[in-house]
Amino acid sequence: MKEIFVRLDRCLGCKSCENACALEHSSGKSLMAAVSEKPASLRRLYVENVEGQKMPMICRHCKDAACVAVCRTGAMWQDPTSGVVDRNADKCVGCWICAMVCPYGVIGRQKDARLAVKCDRCSGREVSELLRKDAAARITRSYRARA
Repeated sequence: MKEIFVRLDRCLGCKSCENACALEHSSGKSLMAAVSEKPASLRRLYVENVEGQKMPMICRHCKDAACVAVCRTGAMWQDPTSGVVDRNADKCVGCWICAMVCPYGVIGRQKDARLAVKCDRCSGREVSELLRKDAAARITRSYRARA
């Protein structure tokens, strides 16, 4: 199972991870195509400023997920083997009750399609190298600038 590990001491708050996530979930998989995509591809993680520290926020795939418990259509479900909380787009009616009860505030809304959007741990996808490469390049530039 894929995990996302964030090293807070290296996060610059550049939001490249947000863009890489949206791009990876786009149908075109290219930045130019993703910009004009309708409905727009949405990020599944959010970089927030918490007490002066940049903090990437992602779905924690809670053991007793409140979003799964309140979903009246069964669109939100939890894989019993991996524990990953996912959404079935065909069942989602866009009531967004799941977004209201999420204790981390990481369930977004695709308003055009009336769908809840959340981290799926890139199931069925090869994780974009942009996350690793771009973050590493920014860290290197930051350290060189300080020296």
